Amino acid sequence: MSVTPKIISTLLATALAATGATALAAPATKPTVAEAERFLADTEAKLNTLNNEQARAAWVGSNFITDDTEGIASFFAERYLSASGEAAIGARRFNGLKLPAASARKLSLLQQTVVFADPKERAQYAALQAALNGAYGKAKYCPQPGECMALGEMEKVLATSHDEPKLKQMWLGWHAQAQDYKQKYADYIALSNKGARQMGFADTGALWRSQYDMPPEAFAAEMERLWQQVKPLYDALHTYTRHKLRATYGADVVPLTGPIPSHLFGNMWSQSWTNLYPILKPATGASSYDLTKVLEQRKTDARQMTKYAEGFYTSLGMQKLPDSFWERSLLTKPRDRDVVCHASAWPINEKDDVRIKMCITPTAEDFTVIHHELGHIYYFLGYTGQPFLFRNGANDGFHEAIGDTVALSITPAYLKQIGLMDQEPDVTADIPQLLERALAKVAILPFAYTMDKWRWDVYAGKTKPADYDKSWWQLREQYMGMKRPAPGDDAKGFDAGAKYHVAADVSYARYFLADMLQFQFHRALCREAGYSGPLNRCSVYGNAKAGAKLRQLLELGASKPWPEALKAISGEDKIDGNALLEYFAPLKTWLDQQNAAFAAAEKK
Repeated sequence: MSVTPKIISTLLATALAATGATALAAPATKPTVAEAERFLADTEAKLNTLNNEQARAAWVGSNFITDDTEGIASFFAERYLSASGEAAIGARRFNGLKLPAASARKLSLLQQTVVFADPKERAQYAALQAALNGAYGKAKYCPQPGECMALGEMEKVLATSHDEPKLKQMWLGWHAQAQDYKQKYADYIALSNKGARQMGFADTGALWRSQYDMPPEAFAAEMERLWQQVKPLYDALHTYTRHKLRATYGADVVPLTGPIPSHLFGNMWSQSWTNLYPILKPATGASSYDLTKVLEQRKTDARQMTKYAEGFYTSLGMQKLPDSFWERSLLTKPRDRDVVCHASAWPINEKDDVRIKMCITPTAEDFTVIHHELGHIYYFLGYTGQPFLFRNGANDGFHEAIGDTVALSITPAYLKQIGLMDQEPDVTADIPQLLERALAKVAILPFAYTMDKWRWDVYAGKTKPADYDKSWWQLREQYMGMKRPAPGDDAKGFDAGAKYHVAADVSYARYFLADMLQFQFHRALCREAGYSGPLNRCSVYGNAKAGAKLRQLLELGASKPWPEALKAISGEDKIDGNALLEYFAPLKTWLDQQNAAFAAAEKK
């Protein structure tokens, strides 16, 4: 996760509701190019200052959690967001002017948001946002009066239990909660569309798709193209998982063909199947090496964990982290106060004040996470030379993909080079490792895609509230091969709303794109490094040529359309799912062999 200066945010409406920003009125005089350039210069200067202020306030609010610090953070966030909203409205005055490419891009970025002319609608929109977030956060399942369970408790059951009736109870119990705020969501959709249309978009879904440097229809087609590329690998993983789940739960629960009940995948939304690994793991081949045990035995502290990650980036020719990073970051859980330990990366100013907030422990998971989070940090440092409106990722998938790309280089060869492994495991250990990684990286792809595909149709009016569940489960079955654990009431149901990103209206395409991009980045860097072996065994640690190629991408920020940024690192201007397929090629071969054996056994 990262905290980045985002102009493109529906949160603008909240601040605008409080400040009563200027209505969308036609200007009295004809605008000029010079006036547009002055507007952009003034806007960037103002937003830069306000962003620095709100970043500092947010940092304090997240690290010293009190009612007072929450109020301070909210005050500065609203100041920044209200100015952003006014800028979005003001930018419309210059539409149609022939401007330099960079200036035209800045004006476009400023306007990619929902804004309302009517103060009552702004207030209503902000209230609906708060109500939906609050309803999701407060939701609990109460199997008995006075005995209620929060989402986290139910997730633990799904992750660890093999009691099928209990799994079904938890799944149905949580998903039923979203029905309470279904009408609020429908009202929110209608109002959001009004705000999107006032900014020149057909609907909010079209606004979302317009943020990817191509027409909305073209982006939708691109997502489908990418899915079709990787679908054979997902299908093979799904088939293998079916056989294992069938052996675990029986033929009465898991059918031989057709969709599988969605409560059996170890996750409330079936987006990650990593909790199924104990059921799915190969009988042989797993390495006995345990990175967590090695880190614990060496008493590796949080600073040293971070130093390992910094060493990866400096081995590519990048700068050392600034002294202020070590002085101001939070790397361990404080003893004197509560903090949210979820890992995040923070750019505090436009220079080099970058920080991590993470409660690091000596585990293999945190070793990967800190490598990932420094990906955000080095992206921040890479584009510090860009103007304010370009200090962001090339698209919202890029920021997540950078750290994930580096994490793909945490191979046995890398661990041996830095002294955390004595001897690399035999090649037979690749399959268990690849399978476990695929349960996260491959399983999520159809979920991430259809999350937004469903919402595009909702925003476009193709899916009405009475058909929310019907459309949702049609997509689940078509793309994920899953079905509802038990029939529901389509007219009342709102299973999609049981996912935070729906209730909070957060786009999910970024995760699909990041999943694709990280493997394409990894392949490109391995090629640049001159590597010629299985892609899953490549690490670019210590390779200056690969580092130089990565820096080209980081330094661009959002200054160019993302295909140009992609070309800077890979020489390709289209996202290519074949890189992911190449990475998992040994696993695909193994899955096909396993599935063929299962099929032969069933015929006997």
